[in-house]
Amino acid sequence: MTGSGGLIDAHHHLWDPAHRPQPWLLESGMATLHRAFGVGELTETVAGSGVTGTVLVQVLPDPAETVEFLAVAERTPLVAGVVGWVDLTAGAGAVAEDLARLRSGPGGGKLVGVRHLVQGEADPRWLCRPEVRAGLSAVADAGLVYDLLVLPHQLPAAIETVRALPELRCVLDHLAKPPIASGELEPWAGPLRELAAEPRVSCKLSGLVTEAEWGAWTVDQLRPYAAVALDAFGPGRVLFGSDWPVCLAAASYADVLGAARELTGGLAPTERAAVFGDNARRVYGLPG
Repeated sequence: MTGSGGLIDAHHHLWDPAHRPQPWLLESGMATLHRAFGVGELTETVAGSGVTGTVLVQVLPDPAETVEFLAVAERTPLVAGVVGWVDLTAGAGAVAEDLARLRSGPGGGKLVGVRHLVQGEADPRWLCRPEVRAGLSAVADAGLVYDLLVLPHQLPAAIETVRALPELRCVLDHLAKPPIASGELEPWAGPLRELAAEPRVSCKLSGLVTEAEWGAWTVDQLRPYAAVALDAFGPGRVLFGSDWPVCLAAASYADVLGAARELTGGLAPTERAAVFGDNARRVYGLPG
């Protein structure tokens, strides 16, 4: 199922609130996650799962966090790539300089992408701002991927931006967080299919359990959303991601991986190998 290179978890995080405060973990229902999650626990968590590499994704809009994540990746073979953060509004030149600086530091060779917490922006058209698009052009010029973290109502701006920047390669995180808890497909599915029509966009089969009802979700509740994504993007542009440790609010790592395996059970072996590793290696340029 995972191909000769092993399974790639294309989306997880690390944090330590005592070292770098995480205000979002103070929100209701997040108390169990308000502690340190380090690379040692990650290694123990994936042991025996078949995971041979991961992509560590930014949590905060803080360049110092990215520097630390790259240093972690440098000393941790398991972490094959880092999706970091730079200020996309700073201008194309400044973004290019920031990326070059990150790449020249410890672990800089493992910088594979950039992400911004667009889901938290009040402006639904934040991605369409000229200064943001200039920053995204610099990301594309650097040969890096942009991780799209948006909510369903922000998908139209994402579609416009992708079309306006034909050189930019994107990966949609968490399928744009569909309304699984309510059981509705629209107005999410239509825009998702429109975004998927752009061949330079891939998506992550990740973050679904926390969009369902925590503690009461079933694979059958996730299935319609995974089916839309697999049909729209095709198995050649879908990447498995655990969203650990965020997923722990609703499910264990093993449960998330097991659900993903069930949701892709109808695929051919080569297609499943693509979803669980080969696509991430190709999209992010990971070794192996």
